[in-house]
Amino acid sequence: MYQLENVLRPYAWGSTTAIATLLGRPASGGPEAELWIGAHPDSPSVAIRPDGSSVALDALISLDPEHFLGEASLAEFGPRLPFLTKLLAADKPLSLQVHPRLQQARDGFAKENAAGLAADAPERNYRDDNHKPEMIFALTPFHALCGFRPATDSQRVFEHLASLLDLAALDVPDVITGVIADLSGSDEPSALKAAFTRLITGGDAVSAATDQVVAILKSGAPMGQHAAELSTLVDINSEFPGDPGVLISLLLNLVFLSPGESVYLPGGNVHAYLKGLGVEVMAASDNVLRGGLTPKHIDVPELLKTIEFASLGVPRIEPRTSGFGQDLYVPPFREFQLQRIELAPGAEPVPMAQAGPAVVVVVSGSVVLDSPKSELAVERGGSAFIPASEEPVMVHPVAGATGTSVAFAVTTGLGN
Repeated sequence: MYQLENVLRPYAWGSTTAIATLLGRPASGGPEAELWIGAHPDSPSVAIRPDGSSVALDALISLDPEHFLGEASLAEFGPRLPFLTKLLAADKPLSLQVHPRLQQARDGFAKENAAGLAADAPERNYRDDNHKPEMIFALTPFHALCGFRPATDSQRVFEHLASLLDLAALDVPDVITGVIADLSGSDEPSALKAAFTRLITGGDAVSAATDQVVAILKSGAPMGQHAAELSTLVDINSEFPGDPGVLISLLLNLVFLSPGESVYLPGGNVHAYLKGLGVEVMAASDNVLRGGLTPKHIDVPELLKTIEFASLGVPRIEPRTSGFGQDLYVPPFREFQLQRIELAPGAEPVPMAQAGPAVVVVVSGSVVLDSPKSELAVERGGSAFIPASEEPVMVHPVAGATGTSVAFAVTTGLGN
């Protein structure tokens, strides 16, 4: 087993304090958006060997993939760690985005390579050849946009906006009336696609309509039963004024997660995290197609090809509770699952869910990871990589610990 040193990504939307407070260390003074824990080649963790030497985790795994990943993971996903774990801390909205499915990622990556695009070219859509299904586990109250609402629900919100403008004796923008007409279509996927396309391609007309809507809402116009969605719209616009993603937010489910709740996001699901701290787990990819709320590259045709235009309920994950009282979160993806391990002082060892390789991050107290081959103590703020060859691993509190210990363990979903 290997202690890890991880890479902190300082994206502008990140909180300046949340990750540092969680891990019990001083804040850096700048935004701390994501802590990457894994072997993605863009920002691999560094593994500390027992002799104190260090090596990038992806390089370590490449030395003996079967030893580190196990036969099943190697056969299914190839010679790479199939998942990436992050601590994510958002103070501002992230980009409105969608992730490709596996074959689309492979084809797109190959096409951009053949076109000679540099790996870090800003106009690239595909940074690697993998898909990126993901999940988020809320550590604090967490707000997000996630998937399309029923078209009739969104239609009612836009109709409410039109009525507010009409009551104020203002002309209702063609963009608003057009979206209302789009959403009234009898075929829901077509209706959602038409409304989304109108907004993402509307340019200055969408920006002007957004300015008008925000002005009427900020003037004190009644939001009524749509207060949560419209308040969120105003907040998003304060960060990205006039952006098409502001009105697009009204097409999506507004999700409020309490600590301990979780959702999963398959390929094709349009989403944007808005605010909060969580444990994010995904397939090992950095492929993102953006649709707004960002100054970065937006490829509208590729985006429209990727989105699943269908309304759905919020895809929550209900935990399975083991006989040892530990919660296991199992999304419908084979690349990963998440286990939350909570141990009182002096608690008996509990088994860690493991199917192949695993990573562990400790957010409270300290734990001991104990396998037939080795033992490793990990304190709050620390993390570890556990090779498949170390299975099975038991987890217990450090002797003499006085507080509750909490850790998160991520492994593949191959054992389900």
